[in-house]
Amino acid sequence: MDKNMQDELKKEAAKVAADKVQAGSVLGVGTGSTVKFFIDWLGERKEKEGLTLKHIVTTSSRSKKQLESYGFKVDELADVDEVDLTVDGADRVDSQLNGIKGGGAALTLEKNVAVNSKKNIWIVDESKVVDHLSGFKLPVEVLPVSCMQVKKRLEKEGLNPEFRMDGNKKLTTHYGNYILDLNISPIPVPNGLADYLDHTVGVVEHGLFLGICDEVIVAKSNGTIQEIKR
Repeated sequence: MDKNMQDELKKEAAKVAADKVQAGSVLGVGTGSTVKFFIDWLGERKEKEGLTLKHIVTTSSRSKKQLESYGFKVDELADVDEVDLTVDGADRVDSQLNGIKGGGAALTLEKNVAVNSKKNIWIVDESKVVDHLSGFKLPVEVLPVSCMQVKKRLEKEGLNPEFRMDGNKKLTTHYGNYILDLNISPIPVPNGLADYLDHTVGVVEHGLFLGICDEVIVAKSNGTIQEIKR
């Protein structure tokens, strides 16, 4: 599929998600190429329908800037009690609607927004959908102070960690931490790995989003849009 066709499918999938946004609600907005189209559709609804939202929170400065360009006010997650709906992308999603996120190194904020949302919808293209979580390195955000010890611990577990680099230096996240990408594919027991990482001192957050997503909107190569609900 060429990029133009893929973009058209992403636009259609994004429109399906944008039409689900209720006026006066608290909306969470992620990031990525498909979410960019989603924001464009929100802007169109604002222009045509006068769409207003009680609050909007976002997981990236790029999405924040785009939303503000349409006249939406963007707040911090700490400013809201709960998010009604969050729309985001995913790097991989399996048949159980579990996912891998964090390709853009924003996994910590993404998970904080997601777990504080009543409903989560992911918009993806067909290439992101797999039977079992695989084909994408699992991001793990770690504290710089103990990053080498954590890396050695993960190496001993056979998780093949490697620092994500920004040129010739370690990439630094929004919170000043580093990313270790785990090269394991497929992930045999996602819940077991998530529990291990949750209890590893020095790990801030990981990119396993398990039991979080409620609905996936998939742009398929045959030109159709598929909605999969938990």
